[in-house]
Amino acid sequence: MGSATPQTKTTVLIVEDDVLLRMDAMQMIGEAGFEVVEAATADQAIAILEARLDIHVVFTDIDMPGSMNGIRLAEAVRGRWPPIKIIATSGHFRLGSGDLPAGGRFIAKPYSFRFVAQTIRELIGH
Repeated sequence: MGSATPQTKTTVLIVEDDVLLRMDAMQMIGEAGFEVVEAATADQAIAILEARLDIHVVFTDIDMPGSMNGIRLAEAVRGRWPPIKIIATSGHFRLGSGDLPAGGRFIAKPYSFRFVAQTIRELIGH
């Protein structure tokens, strides 16, 4: 028998200022088999990314309070942590292909968590 290396779970950082939407996203993405970490603002997300090396995907709202919105966060993530995959979401904005850094995906609200989980799997190659 070959020795299989244990598969580590994909960790998703959920950045959403609306606490109820963030809790829903954490529950549903967690139930889809991913580890979840939460942040209420882009500033908190940056602090988490600076402290942790296990974040694979950032799932961020675009319209957030603080020093940067989700698009600026996506640009910061792409610049500082290029391997991290980016998914942005909004119920107020519609993004074109050039609005997010290369490889970023946009999902309009309201979204289905099945589609979000499928998009995460596509981005990480599973």
